[in-house]
Amino acid sequence: MPRRPEPMRFSLPAGTDPASVRARVVMLERLLERSFTIPGVNMPVGLDAIIGLVPVLGDVVTTAMGAYIVWEASNLGLPKWKLARMGANVLLDTAIGAIPVVGDAADLVFRSNSKNLKILLKHLDKHHPETRVIEG
Repeated sequence: MPRRPEPMRFSLPAGTDPASVRARVVMLERLLERSFTIPGVNMPVGLDAIIGLVPVLGDVVTTAMGAYIVWEASNLGLPKWKLARMGANVLLDTAIGAIPVVGDAADLVFRSNSKNLKILLKHLDKHHPETRVIEG
């Protein structure tokens, strides 16, 4: 009798160390902004754009997920001006996303989570270089 394949095990790093935070935030950004690619146009799309199609509730959920990235950055000790910039990215994404139709299209172009990840990774690379990951 053939053996059944093992189910995929997916777990997030649970620590508060910079490497664990980096892994969680990178996974969340990938989920929100680049989960899959639209066939034909090769445009990456994530849950941010899909959940955002649900009026009000979608905007609340995606804002909370974006705010989580800012919260993680705050726990790492990013300067207040960087946190303010990250918060402004989330607020702008939320404000634009609240506009029917226009906001849904804007989610495909303005990727606040990717912008915030870039700010966070730049900080981690400078202040915690041991967290760098070589992706191949």
